[in-house]
Amino acid sequence: MSRKIQFTRYGGPEVLELVDVPRPQPAAGQVLVEVVVASLNPAEVGIREGAFHERWPAEFPQGMGHDFAGVVVGFGPDVTGFAVGDEVVGFAQRGAMADFALVDAGSVGPKPAGLGFAAAAVVPAAGATAWATVAAVDPAPGETVFVSAASGGVGVLAGQLARLAGARVVGATSAGHMHRLLTLGIEPVEYGRGLQSRLQAMIPDGLDAVIDTFGGGYVDLAIEFGVSPERINTIADHAAVQRYGVQARGNGDGMSPAVWSEVQALIADGRLVVPIEAEYRLEDIARAYIDVANRRGFGKRVVRLRPDPTSGAGVRPHSRQSRAEQAR
Repeated sequence: MSRKIQFTRYGGPEVLELVDVPRPQPAAGQVLVEVVVASLNPAEVGIREGAFHERWPAEFPQGMGHDFAGVVVGFGPDVTGFAVGDEVVGFAQRGAMADFALVDAGSVGPKPAGLGFAAAAVVPAAGATAWATVAAVDPAPGETVFVSAASGGVGVLAGQLARLAGARVVGATSAGHMHRLLTLGIEPVEYGRGLQSRLQAMIPDGLDAVIDTFGGGYVDLAIEFGVSPERINTIADHAAVQRYGVQARGNGDGMSPAVWSEVQALIADGRLVVPIEAEYRLEDIARAYIDVANRRGFGKRVVRLRPDPTSGAGVRPHSRQSRAEQAR
């Protein structure tokens, strides 16, 4: 059997259920992964509430969770390139909050052996989205980039990636997170009333590009600063995309194991930091999503289903087993 989070109607966190289901069996083109850590994302709150019903309707009973890191435990008869024991990251269509995730083979990629599962788990969604937003505005050395919600899960990664491209990065955050943001090389500016004046004082020569990860008028602010629409990217303000013709590149644009590997390599060698605000148990999923909805943390929140495997205490990285061994 396998534990799984699901909901059978739209609503608040109280509709989430922890249920036991049969262990999934991989069919052609599928990989079965034992999940070690699954990432929590704000959009999943809207999916559960029905706010995105027109765009992403639920199919009841509906699973939860998308990006994860785990260990391959099986695969379909036509799948190549994977072996039982491989440590991987992946993107499950609302199925990551479970002991076992059944995923299309094209939505799974390798995890570096030295990279922790919690940091790796955030890469297929938040990491890929951050990569896509930075690629969209294409910062050059010496340019100045502004990032909204720079202490959030996507914003904190996008800000660092823009800095790695050589840009000066200014990020909007709360007063309580300003020091932590500064330690990552991002110049903090407090959001809220008076933001425009504070920005003008910090960057009298203006902005070259803006990455909006929050919505709430940041695209309007970018336009007022004279930033060209093609140098503005939002993942949250769809009305502004229609109004100004700004870019809206996000997770779908970074949805590839090649991108995931690029981002993971930066994390593994210490150039990109993934702040983990909190880890939760699967049994505490309602509390976890309440905290995600509050949007007051720094970085990412994740659900840990089991300890990180280590050599001699679980499945070894990159181990190779035959199908006969797999079936034992």
